[in-house]
Amino acid sequence: MSHPHVIRTPDQRLRIFVSSTLQELAAERRAARTAIERLHLAPVMFELGARPHPPRELYRAYLEQSDVFLGLYWERYGWVAPDEEVSGLEDEYNLCPAELPRLLYVKSPADHREPRLATLLARIRDDDRAAYKYFETPKELAQLIENDLATLLAERFDQSRALITADVASDADRVVEPVRLPVPLTGLVGRDTDIAAIGDRLARGTRLVTLVGPGGIGKSRLAIAAARAAAQHFDDGAVFVDLSAVHDPQRVPNRIAQALGVRDTGDAPILDNLATALRDRSILLVLDNFEQVLDAAPLLTGLLAAAPGVALLVTSRTLLRVSAEQSYDVGPLAEDSSVNLFVERAHAVKPDFEITAENADAVARVCTSLDGVPLAIELAAARIRVLSPAELLDRLDRRLSVLVGGSRDLPERQQTIRRTIEWSTQLLAPEQRRLLARLGVFEGGFTLEAAEFVGADGDDAADVLSDLAVLVDSSLVAQHDSDDRPRFTMQAIVREYAREQLHGDGELESARDAHARYFIDLGARARLPLKGGGQREWMQRLGDERDNLRAAERYLLDARDWDRAAELAFNLFLYFWVIGLLGEVRTWMDEPLESGDALHDRTRAVALYFTRTIRFWKDPDGRVAADLAESADLFGRCADRSGEAMAQISLALALLAGEKPDTDRASEVMERSLQLFRETGDVWGEAMALVLLGRVALLRQELHTAFERFDESLALTQRAGDAVGGRIASYHLGWAHLLLGSPEDARKDFSLSVTLSTSLGHIEGIAYGLEGLAAVAALAGDVDRAGRLAGAAHALRERSGTHNGPTFTFHQRYLDRLASVAPAGRLAAAVSEGRELSVEQAVAEALAEPSLN
Repeated sequence: MSHPHVIRTPDQRLRIFVSSTLQELAAERRAARTAIERLHLAPVMFELGARPHPPRELYRAYLEQSDVFLGLYWERYGWVAPDEEVSGLEDEYNLCPAELPRLLYVKSPADHREPRLATLLARIRDDDRAAYKYFETPKELAQLIENDLATLLAERFDQSRALITADVASDADRVVEPVRLPVPLTGLVGRDTDIAAIGDRLARGTRLVTLVGPGGIGKSRLAIAAARAAAQHFDDGAVFVDLSAVHDPQRVPNRIAQALGVRDTGDAPILDNLATALRDRSILLVLDNFEQVLDAAPLLTGLLAAAPGVALLVTSRTLLRVSAEQSYDVGPLAEDSSVNLFVERAHAVKPDFEITAENADAVARVCTSLDGVPLAIELAAARIRVLSPAELLDRLDRRLSVLVGGSRDLPERQQTIRRTIEWSTQLLAPEQRRLLARLGVFEGGFTLEAAEFVGADGDDAADVLSDLAVLVDSSLVAQHDSDDRPRFTMQAIVREYAREQLHGDGELESARDAHARYFIDLGARARLPLKGGGQREWMQRLGDERDNLRAAERYLLDARDWDRAAELAFNLFLYFWVIGLLGEVRTWMDEPLESGDALHDRTRAVALYFTRTIRFWKDPDGRVAADLAESADLFGRCADRSGEAMAQISLALALLAGEKPDTDRASEVMERSLQLFRETGDVWGEAMALVLLGRVALLRQELHTAFERFDESLALTQRAGDAVGGRIASYHLGWAHLLLGSPEDARKDFSLSVTLSTSLGHIEGIAYGLEGLAAVAALAGDVDRAGRLAGAAHALRERSGTHNGPTFTFHQRYLDRLASVAPAGRLAAAVSEGRELSVEQAVAEALAEPSLN
């Protein structure tokens, strides 16, 4: 029997067993076959034969020779042969070997699904060995299959299993992708007409639609649902951009870039990178909560002009008032929809609640008194566990009339939601109201640990867990699962209310300081595990906290607390580098340098490091190198030997980047850096120093010395479980092997680099690996493979914003040689084809072994 972790060569290809009924899913089977074959894999399908299903012995034999089980399901259960108890469809699933990966796709809608198929699907959903997804069209199915199979190839690449520590390899499908549309935890009620109307505008070519309405009216939920319905008309689908944590209009491009997976590397304006990433794409961007960054509205028209295939669906409490904007007013729910929403949300806290003759009028009047505003209805329905509809109506009637707060100048429905929030908080105990207020300082959600630190700050008697549970039950806070660490969020308007309470009580400053202290401590805890076996866990955890990290840094900078601002940034250098935020960090560290304040030595060392490191190749007068030398010297004065060694790496890069690389001084600097890393036991730094010394050797044409440095570096990273360092070392080792005349070893090194980069979601690392593999293919005369890999790498760089800075790659010289002997236009055509590959497809292309000529 085959083993699912083995990646076969194209002449002995990975077999994908496709299970489905035939007639009802004929178009979907064709789409599946095309998707499988595009990845150079072998589909195992039964399309012919006199019987509705082949004999059990036949498909059992094919299953045992297959490597992946792929199931397609819709409404039919399939034919049950004589003397059999189940259909061939169910029998195939039952006979699937336990070790085979199972990719299962269910077509929707399915209004007439046969009961036995429904039972089978319910069993499949509970099978933790299976990946289970829904689709609507053959095109959507093909994309899902290509993405999932490509991810599976990367995850099960045999070399990566041997060389990556288990916690990194198990997460090898975590390629950084655009932020697709969120999946709400509850259904959308009463908005079918709105969805159709918005979809019609987008289908007719409207490129900027603004959903306008007060907070709590349901703009975000409607935008997500409308975008999901319209996404099929855009080749690149729809991407969600949450602006709720953005308060500076100048940061809107950064947030759009983040959602699209475009890095802010600091080597070009982020708007330029955005325009490049979007210019050839057909995509719908959903920009949520734009009202707080209205001054950024003109940049949207600039994006539309630069990228003709882009359309924008914006939610805002007020119009943007820019050209090309079409507004769509989001109104309240109709009475019947309001009642349906009330009942649905009431079931969450009181499952046996139903509308009866006795309570129907009270429920309807509650919804009317709340003006049909969805969030207000949800807050009221959350109280149905302790209040009857009549009691709820009485309390609302008495309280809403007096709870005006500071909102009299707001639109009527905005006053309704603000009053309802205040009414809801009046039902809380004082300690619960205090906790709600303090939670208002979080951006983008928070963990229980963070809530306990900030919520209990200065209050030894606080029971944050119990109080938080009450806030969740009251619908003022929402709970979501994120792996094993639950996260909590607040709607933007509830968070605004919470911050107003903090400000009014004089606690805003103390709460923000507690928030900053928590994330400074989190950064300190992350610093060491980020360099070794804890990379996967901490990259993901810090990714969840990206908005909070930004908020903490912004608070410290605004307070001119330069020391703690530098500490937070420096502890998370590796995280900011991998996810591509060094450009933003540079702007943070510019502030202390430009403040005119006297800075402590270590703070100045950190600020110089961040602001000069990303510009090491732009140093015509030697100023960058001088500043990096000062940074290293300042770290040394503070006895921070790891910091000193880090600054010396950047100094060496600057010395090597000019037209006349100073290899002698760079070698001297790196030997000192290597010594410091070894003295401090910093294995990650030691591995990086060895790579830089290897690069010096390459420039000196000392190929064997370079090989030894890179090989030693890779060995260190493997022992430490360091995927970041392993990605870098294996890539450099690939070039050493290629230059030494060992292309097969080079191919394995570059493939490992791609796999490790995929495990980290490091798009630039993937591009580097693709370029190395393109050189190997070019050297072998494989025009199509070389061109596709090179084209994919170039497209990845453009779409991720990593195409402007310096690169350590030599693949173009190999492509140029190939182009001089290849048939006219063939290489260019292959490059064009490669540019169309998704990240997953490019990874699959890279990890499939080349054809034998």
